[in-house]
Amino acid sequence: MNWNKYTHDEIKRIVFNALEENASYDSTGILGLPGSYLDRETFYNDAPFLNDAPFLSTLIANPNHIGCHTLTDRQHEDVFKGTQKIEVDLIRLCSEQIFKGGFNEQDGYVASGGTEANIQALWIYRNYFIKEKKAFVDDIAVVYSEDSHYSMAKGANLLNLISVILKVNENSREVQMSEFHSKMQDAQKKGVKYFIIVLNLSTTMFGSVDDINSITAYLNDHSIDFKLHIDAAFGGFIYPFTNPNNDYNFQNPHVTSITIDGHKMLQSPYGTGIFLIRKGYMDYVCTNEAKYVPGKDYTLTGSRSGANAVAVWMILRIHGSEGWRQKMENLNHKTSRLCKKLSDLNVGYFRNPYLNIIAIKSHYVSSALAKKYHLVSDSYEHSVKYYKIVIMPHVKQGTLDSFIIDLQSELNLKNIPCT
Repeated sequence: MNWNKYTHDEIKRIVFNALEENASYDSTGILGLPGSYLDRETFYNDAPFLNDAPFLSTLIANPNHIGCHTLTDRQHEDVFKGTQKIEVDLIRLCSEQIFKGGFNEQDGYVASGGTEANIQALWIYRNYFIKEKKAFVDDIAVVYSEDSHYSMAKGANLLNLISVILKVNENSREVQMSEFHSKMQDAQKKGVKYFIIVLNLSTTMFGSVDDINSITAYLNDHSIDFKLHIDAAFGGFIYPFTNPNNDYNFQNPHVTSITIDGHKMLQSPYGTGIFLIRKGYMDYVCTNEAKYVPGKDYTLTGSRSGANAVAVWMILRIHGSEGWRQKMENLNHKTSRLCKKLSDLNVGYFRNPYLNIIAIKSHYVSSALAKKYHLVSDSYEHSVKYYKIVIMPHVKQGTLDSFIIDLQSELNLKNIPCT
């Protein structure tokens, strides 16, 4: 994990050069595109500060990054080739530097978010099994834990796939392996032949991480035909830095694709999910009907903001690998400090030691205290079992200290015993 830190001047030069390489709606005779720069009555382009604002300048220029630009052997829309190159550099940085992929061995694109990226993976693997294994849709199942993001259920519903949902241990949040074995056997008895396995590199509510080695060992031992997707929408920009010796990356031959979200840990604008996959798979979702798009389209959403790709690239480049590692380690240390205080109060909680999410058992926290500090519950329909704290960069130590003081006062009043 080693990429260079760029200065603000270097970033400005690269982005503005990319915009110069793009065709300009102002100075180029563009007649055929169904788009333009942002409305000039609302977003004027002659503000002096734009000279020092590469992201805002890209946003106003409004490049469209439709398609998948890591497919280097395909034709692409050359009107926006400058900023497309920045997106390609971003995908290579994420797949090769953060997730240990081989040089130019992965494809990917900046999606609207983790939901789209997860559904993109399910879509690819469904089509892969149909084309390569002559499978029917009823032959394919998506396997994921009950703590997984709701995009798995959404994707299975959209793609008409069977869902196999795995129970987790209430305290450890680990998939119950005995149930995993029985659920897989039951699915096979019902005729399922091919499995899309989705494992979590940090669940949204708990920050739990699925046991990739135990699960893949079972799949291999029983000669099960599967493809493995890692949902690292939350953990992808922190876990590889706080626990670098992990198996949730492209060095693991079982991992075929990964989702990460820029608009979570990376603090980029919403709409900056990232989908990464080994080369050779994007063709399974090529939309041949997109004949008016140079190179055709391989993505779920089609048209995409080039400015969003530039934003994520800028953030990673301004920090560099060492700067980002330090930032994530600092958040992790702050999370550990809060956990120590909770333990001192004998408060029950779940936390993965490499992540910045703490799920506190609800009977320790009043609804009034949860509301005061905007804690997130595990359910807004049924009884609440956990309240979640996420230690993000905006969270100040003073706020955490105030929370602990308020929590201790409540516990004293309730006289809750140690558990």
